[in-house]
Amino acid sequence: MRPGTFLVALLLALALAHGSGFAADQKSMIDKVVDRGVMRVGFSSFVPWAMQDKNGEYIGFEVDVARRLAKDLGVDLELVPTKFAGIIPALLADKFDIIIGSMSVTPERNLRGNFSIPYDYATIEAVANRDKTRDMKFPEDYDRPEVVIAVRSGGTPALVAKKLFPRATIRPFDDEAPAVQDVISGRSHLMLSSAPLPAFETLKNPDVLYQPVKEPLSRQPVGFVIRKGDPDSMNVLDNWIRLVEEEGWLKDRRDYWFRSRDWENQVR
Repeated sequence: MRPGTFLVALLLALALAHGSGFAADQKSMIDKVVDRGVMRVGFSSFVPWAMQDKNGEYIGFEVDVARRLAKDLGVDLELVPTKFAGIIPALLADKFDIIIGSMSVTPERNLRGNFSIPYDYATIEAVANRDKTRDMKFPEDYDRPEVVIAVRSGGTPALVAKKLFPRATIRPFDDEAPAVQDVISGRSHLMLSSAPLPAFETLKNPDVLYQPVKEPLSRQPVGFVIRKGDPDSMNVLDNWIRLVEEEGWLKDRRDYWFRSRDWENQVR
């Protein structure tokens, strides 16, 4: 892409949004963001999508995406940390403008909000406690009431766990960190989570944790989420994703956060 082509294309998309014919009391989300000069982004902490560094600042793949989007729109960024289980209700209550929070597309979620085209894909993997699952075969021995599976509440791993292990006991957590600790302590047998967390935790705790299967259990598209009835904002977001994908920027950020561990020394 030639220099300046990206911004020209984005400005054309914004012009379409501003000329859409919305009534004064029906401004698009993008119009409101540009007028306000601030884009409020709802997200939930999840390594390495969004996490706090040693100084308490948020970093991660999602944070990079949110910052780049805000910069290209010419506005400031306001990050709004939100528990994942309540993030869609918070969006609908106008606590923020958009969800950029590793949210994969499901029919249930799509009934409540509108998804952009995918800017990434979430693959669900498993990590288990070595001693607690000794001699257990995956997956058949895990679909029992006495087997405890840790998941982040409201997330896609919880949906996958219920589908694959309907008879198992699902133990929900607000965040990933306590769920991992529950498996390390042996209170839970298994944890389902989006990659690359299971692999990273296994590398950090090889004597306690292992991956009973290396192949992903599920793969789902991840998109931005906005409130319904706003086609102009969705047009801008979809075109922005296409442009930064074509530019190679999204691939560069994915490779840094998901295929390397160069960022680990930044995290507490």
